Amino acid sequence: MKKMILFLLAACAALCATAVDPDSYPVRDSVPFTARGGLPNFAAKANAGEPVTVVYFGGSITEQNGWRLQSADLLKRLLPKAQIKTVNAAIGGTGSDLGAFRLNYDVLRHKPDLVFVEFAVNDHGARAERIRNAIEGIVRQIRKAYPECDICFVYTITTANLKSYQAGKLPPSAAVMEEIAEYYRIPTVNISYEVAQLEKEGKLIMAGTPGGMTRVSGDELNTNSDLPKNAEGKIVFSGDGVHPYPDTGHRIYTAMLARALPVLLKTGTAGAAKLPAPMLATNWENTTSVSLDAPGIKLSGPAKQLPGTNSIARSFAGRMPKIWKLEPGSTIEFKFRGTKAMLYDLYGPDTPYYEVEIDGKAREMRRFDGYCTYHRLALCGLADKLPDAVHTVKITVLPKKIDRREILFERNRADFDKNPDKYAPLNGYAGQLFLVGELVK
Repeated sequence: MKKMILFLLAACAALCATAVDPDSYPVRDSVPFTARGGLPNFAAKANAGEPVTVVYFGGSITEQNGWRLQSADLLKRLLPKAQIKTVNAAIGGTGSDLGAFRLNYDVLRHKPDLVFVEFAVNDHGARAERIRNAIEGIVRQIRKAYPECDICFVYTITTANLKSYQAGKLPPSAAVMEEIAEYYRIPTVNISYEVAQLEKEGKLIMAGTPGGMTRVSGDELNTNSDLPKNAEGKIVFSGDGVHPYPDTGHRIYTAMLARALPVLLKTGTAGAAKLPAPMLATNWENTTSVSLDAPGIKLSGPAKQLPGTNSIARSFAGRMPKIWKLEPGSTIEFKFRGTKAMLYDLYGPDTPYYEVEIDGKAREMRRFDGYCTYHRLALCGLADKLPDAVHTVKITVLPKKIDRREILFERNRADFDKNPDKYAPLNGYAGQLFLVGELVK
C-alpha cells in the first residue's frame, strides 16, 4: 500500500509539473541572464581542446553580421584551447514555427555542441500555443538527437517590445520561451537588457541614421565606451528599430553575452541531458520533412524542378536543396497521418494564389504580400489541429490575377512601376512538405 501511495504521489507530481495552459502567456521578470543548467558539455569539450560546433538559429537579427560573429570571437577568447566551428542557421523574417521543421536540415545535420536559439522577436504576436509547440519541439528534437548538446536562448529587442523590457518584464513571446527554458534547465541571456536601460535613461535612441556618428571614449558607459554616438551624444541602436547597427546595437548585445558567458561556461555538470515528460503533448518534436519528389507525393501539370544553375535555385540551395516551379494548373497531392501540414515555399514578385483542399474542403491562399519585391523563404500553413488520422491534401496553383501594386507597401510601389515585367507572371515555388505526422505512401 505504501508503495502504491508513493507511486500515485509521484505520478501526480509529474502531471502537475507538466500541466500548462497552452494559450496562456506567463509573466516573467526581465533580468540580464539566468544560468540554470549552464553550458557544461560545451565548456568541457572546448576546454579540452576538442573540436566544437556552435549553431546560431534564429531570424534576421541573428542572420546579420553582428552579435553572431562578435560572440563567436568572444567564445574564442574565453576558450583559447577550443577548435570552434560556427554555423549560421538563421533565416530573416521567420519564426520558431518554421524553425521546428527546418531544424533537422539546418541545425542537427551539423552535429552541434551548442545551439543559440533566437526567435522571440519574430514570434511577437504569435499565439502562445504555437510558440510553445514550436519551441518545446525544437528543444526536444535537439535533446533526442544529441543529449549532450547545450542550448541557450537569447532575447532581442525592437521598438514594439521596448516598453515591456523597461517595465521590468519580458514581452509575451520571450516569457513563453523563458517558461520552457525553466522546465528544461536551459540558460537564457537577455541581450536586450542594457539597450532598454540606456533608452530609458535617454542615452540611446532605437532608430536613426548612422551619418554623423562619432566615436567617443572615457564616459561612464565602460563596456561601450567606444560606441559611436550622434551629434546629440546618443547611441543610435539601429536604422529601423529592429535590426541593430554592427558597431552600436550589436556590440551592446555582445557586451551582455560577455557578462553572461563566463558564468554559463562554469555552471552545471557535464553529461547527457535527461528528457522529462513534455509540457505539451502537442509539441512539434515528431516532425517530418519530405521533398516533393518523395514516394507518395503526386505532382501534376506544368510543375518542373528548377536546375541547379537557375538563379532562384542557387539563391536558396543552402536551405531548400530542391525547388519546383509551379505554374497555374500545377497540383500537389498527398495523404498523411497526423495533425498538421505545411508547405515550404517562396514568396516573391510573381507568386500566386493556391487552392488548398483538405479532406474535400477547399480554400484559397494568396502567396504575395507587401514585401514581395524579392523572393524569400516562407511557410504555407495547409492544415492545423486535425484529428490524428489519415488526411487527403490537394494544392492547386490558380490562374487568378493579383493586384500586386495595390498589395505592395507604398514604399515598394516604385519598384513595381520601374519593373512591371517582374510582377507579371504567376509562378509558385516550393520544395518540401513539413508534417506533424508522417506521409502515407
